[in-house]
Amino acid sequence: MSGTDVSLLPRVANPMESIAEERRAPSFPIRDLTYWIDGDKRVTEMKERIMLELERDPLWRVNDHPNLTLGETRERAMSKVRRLADLAVSRPLDETMMRLSIISVLDPGFWTRFGVHFGLFFGALQGQATPSQLAYWMEKGALSMQGITGCFGMTELGHGSNVAGLETTATLDEKTDEFVVHSPTLTATKWWIGGAAHTATHCAVYAQLIVKGKCYGTKTFVVQLRDTQTFQLMPGVNIGDLGKKMGRDQIDNGWIRFTYVRIPRSNMLMKHTKVTRAGDVMAPPLAQLAYGALIQGRVSMVSDSANVAKRALTIATRYASVRRQFGSGKGGEAETKLLDYPIHQHRLLPLMAQTFAMIFAAREMTANYQKLMGVLGELGEDDQGPAVQDAIKNLKETHATSAGLKAFCTWMCLNIIDQCRQSLGGHGYSAYTGLSQAYSDFAVHCTWEGDNTILTLQCGRYLVATALDARKGQPLPDNLAYLRDTVSADGSVVAKACKGDSVDQVSALDTLKAAWSSVAANAIRSAVRDFEAGLAKGMTKDDAYEFSSAARLHAARMHTYTYLLHRFAAQVDRSPAPLRSVLTLLAQLFGAHSAVQHSGEFLQSGFYSGAQVDTLKAFVNTACADVRKDAVPLTDAFGYTDYMVNSPLGRYDGNVYEKYFDIVTSLNPAKPVPYFDSLIKPLLERTNESDAGPDLEIDQE
Repeated sequence: MSGTDVSLLPRVANPMESIAEERRAPSFPIRDLTYWIDGDKRVTEMKERIMLELERDPLWRVNDHPNLTLGETRERAMSKVRRLADLAVSRPLDETMMRLSIISVLDPGFWTRFGVHFGLFFGALQGQATPSQLAYWMEKGALSMQGITGCFGMTELGHGSNVAGLETTATLDEKTDEFVVHSPTLTATKWWIGGAAHTATHCAVYAQLIVKGKCYGTKTFVVQLRDTQTFQLMPGVNIGDLGKKMGRDQIDNGWIRFTYVRIPRSNMLMKHTKVTRAGDVMAPPLAQLAYGALIQGRVSMVSDSANVAKRALTIATRYASVRRQFGSGKGGEAETKLLDYPIHQHRLLPLMAQTFAMIFAAREMTANYQKLMGVLGELGEDDQGPAVQDAIKNLKETHATSAGLKAFCTWMCLNIIDQCRQSLGGHGYSAYTGLSQAYSDFAVHCTWEGDNTILTLQCGRYLVATALDARKGQPLPDNLAYLRDTVSADGSVVAKACKGDSVDQVSALDTLKAAWSSVAANAIRSAVRDFEAGLAKGMTKDDAYEFSSAARLHAARMHTYTYLLHRFAAQVDRSPAPLRSVLTLLAQLFGAHSAVQHSGEFLQSGFYSGAQVDTLKAFVNTACADVRKDAVPLTDAFGYTDYMVNSPLGRYDGNVYEKYFDIVTSLNPAKPVPYFDSLIKPLLERTNESDAGPDLEIDQE
């Protein structure tokens, strides 16, 4: 057998030199793109300062998280709470929000533990308490976490998305001027309540308001769970620990049962619905305006999806620029970078384009939400007229848009994390490389703050209702402006088609916008048709919506992709000239790759022919190769330090193997196997002797 000349073996490339090659000639100014992504230079510098503060604080060590037990994980998280609580009340609001945004990526489990009090419990007080009630709870320490730690008691064992169906009751006792909070059934047990198991002294409990035998729907009540001095459970309160979860073990989720727990009537949050001592219930004329505050969580999750996706892509892209496998077969040459293989480009770079789409959609969604809340905050309870009607219209639009974006962006991000993890090969399975835990931690985003499927159906219902209103002459909201050019007065879709066959014509950003508008309009029309078919069969309105649920979900998907592309294109138009070329390419890649993934819709709508879809596929190939040239600089523009990336495979300097080896060996030092004598040694030393049983007479004949 003849061997191979040693000189012909592949040359081992230096990974740090490999990644340095990627940064030699970016097509855009990296720092300028960082400023554009973050909003401006001031925000970037604030973000960098906060990341450095966290990195240098021993409390915020994160690289050993995989080796912590459940108890150690929770204790580590709790040790950080006081530090952050003090900063939250002493530093400017924009800095606090930036700090929390960074922590949501760095340590999502702790972010949840902290956010349960400040975001959910205190958020409920801010959104639903009267001014005097809010002042009362703030004086007791609800903001500073001095004397009170809160949790949020909405979800029950038997109910999640259907808040109107919650079983916990709060019944007014007029004689004592108290509400009696009670869990009448096992399924009324509050479940998944973050902070309940170990931490919370008070809970914002969602319960059915019952006055004089009548139910007035789900309202919010502040219920004390534990004595603030002894920390013993209050009479009638039972609490348990839900234990180990798929992810985010830093938060002590628990269950709560109430057995005729009495609270003062004033503990019902009465910014909107009010109950007098005499038992008179006064509901606001515009109760739906109260739901504005509940949208905030969905809006923040669009931003969170973009931020977490940035980290996953930073790890996978940098690793792909230094990891080498196989090659040209020429002796003595280095193997080929993963990032140079077209299939790997197809694996990662469309996800890069998706992430930029989410970044810009989150920016616009956040701005629109803040504007809406400003308007709602200025309205009085008894206001009427055009201003109120406009506010209601904008609230419905924001609710539907945020529902669709929350669902599809969290689904996108979860897929991005897993695709990036798989792209790391076997190393992606290691807890120390950063993406296995990221997947486990992020998965809950697809469920909490509204199950994604339910949210898409809500978005789809809004699309159907708005399309029907438009047929009656009602003006279209901004997020559905594309229907003006794609739907005729009778509700039929105006046939539109791509007018050119060249790559430039088929893949132009304006063409892709028109294509997605046509497809979305077609999907909405199909949902309307199914809804009207249900009505024609004699169904009620609600049953007709259920009958059209599959079409509504599909319409929501097509509409959300259209919204993402349109918002991306708008940001391209506003971007500084040096960034416009690379952002245009990414926007085209997002629109084209997504269209190829849903090519049947474009063929069905008639916008693209089969030949044009093939041309679009060819463009995706070319676009991936072009984006590949800037892949590492694009991740650099995300602006995450090595501490934030928290993965040896995503290091800025490319020294992945040495740092990976160091973290594995330092956290897992050699030591005797604790079960050698009890299990391994007996296994190795067992004999093959066996008792064959007695001899049988029949065998001796």
